[in-house]
Amino acid sequence: QVQLVESGGGLVQPGGSLRLSCAASGIIFKTNTMGWSRQAPGKQSELVAGITSGGSTAYADSVKGRFTISRDNAKNTVYLQMNSLKPEDTAVYYCNADIRRVGAQYEFDYWGQGTQVTVSS
Repeated sequence: QVQLVESGGGLVQPGGSLRLSCAASGIIFKTNTMGWSRQAPGKQSELVAGITSGGSTAYADSVKGRFTISRDNAKNTVYLQMNSLKPEDTAVYYCNADIRRVGAQYEFDYWGQGTQVTVSS
């Protein structure tokens, strides 16, 4: 079985920073694209950022210039550095990863359990 475990959420003041981490564990053959999404109360889920196995990145317009996604392939871990946080960034943040397990023919999209980020004074 494969699990994604997020950490690093919390309460931060506007203008502050947080770094989220998401580690994939299990018998993994290959991890392809990894990403972060978020869902605020009463709003639709939003794709925040994604990163390919080769390091190419993409961001939602709402976070460009403030958030940075990165990954450590040796650790099967993806990070989201969030700077200049705003109250509208408040949401539950979820990571996901396209993973092919050892012995599997196809990859599958796995999701973490979510971590709360609250931006408030």
